[in-house]
Amino acid sequence: MSTTRNTSQLHEGRTLVLGGTGKTGSRVARGLKAKGIPVRIGSRSASPPFDWNNEAGWDACLQEIEAVYINYAPDLAMPGATDSIQAFVDCARQHGVRRLVLLSGRGEAEAQACERIVQESGLVWTIVRASWFYQNFSEGAFVEMVHAGQITLPTGDTPEPFVDVDDIADVAVAALSEPGHAGEVYEVTGPRLMTFADVAAELSNATGREISYLQIPHASFIDGVKKSGAPKDVVWMLDYLFASVLDGRNAYLADGIARALGRPPKDFTAYAREVASTGLWQAAVEE
Repeated sequence: MSTTRNTSQLHEGRTLVLGGTGKTGSRVARGLKAKGIPVRIGSRSASPPFDWNNEAGWDACLQEIEAVYINYAPDLAMPGATDSIQAFVDCARQHGVRRLVLLSGRGEAEAQACERIVQESGLVWTIVRASWFYQNFSEGAFVEMVHAGQITLPTGDTPEPFVDVDDIADVAVAALSEPGHAGEVYEVTGPRLMTFADVAAELSNATGREISYLQIPHASFIDGVKKSGAPKDVVWMLDYLFASVLDGRNAYLADGIARALGRPPKDFTAYAREVASTGLWQAAVEE
C-alpha cells in the first residue's frame, strides 16, 4: 500500500470515543477535535454516561453518531467481552453508525474473535492491533515501580515490541477521519524488540538514576497485585497477560504505523527522554 494518503477529512459527523478519558481514548479525542471533528466522550463520567456494564445507556450515547472508536475496558481477553462487543456493534448499526475503529490486542485469541465481530458487522471498519504500551511506565500499572527504582515482574527474557500510545492514537485518528483505511488491520509496534531489562536500562539512562529489573515468580506477582487491593478484573487481566501473551508469540515487529501514517514509529528512547524531562519519574524520589 502506498504511504501517500489523501488527508482530506472523511466526514463531518460526530465520533463517539469510548474510553475517551483513558490512555488512547483521550489522545484520539484530542486528535479528532484538532481536525475540527465533533467528539462525544464515552466514559462513565461523561454526559450521557457510557458503561460497558449498562447496555441500557448505550442508546443515548449513540444518538447522531457517525463513527466510533471502540476501546473495551479492561481488555478484550476478558470473559464476556465478545458478547459485549457483539451487542454494542448491533446497537451501533441500529443507530446508523457507519464506521468502527477497534483497538485490539496482539496475540490474543479472544481479541481476534472480537475483531471478527467488527469485520462482519456490515459497517466500514479498521482494526488497530497493539500490545504493551510505553505509557504503562508513566501513566499505568508500572509507574510506581519506576518511582521505586526497580521493575519487578514475572516476564523473563522474552522481548516485546513496545509501542507508543501517541502512535496508536494517530493511527486511530487517521482511520476515523481520512479515506484509505477501510478494511485494514494495522498491527502496530515500536521499531525494536525490548526485554523488560532493556526497558529498565533505557529508563536509567533517561532519568540519570539506577532503575533495575528483577524477575519474580508469577504466583508471587499475582499475590502482590491481589494484596494491593486491585479490582478482580484487573487481577485476572494481569494474570492472563503475564501467563499467556508474554510467551514469545508477539516477539516480532509489524509495519502498521508505517502503512497507516507513512512514517516510522517513535522509539522508546525518545519517549523516555520526553517523560524524564517533565520530572514525572524524579519527583517521587525527591519527596
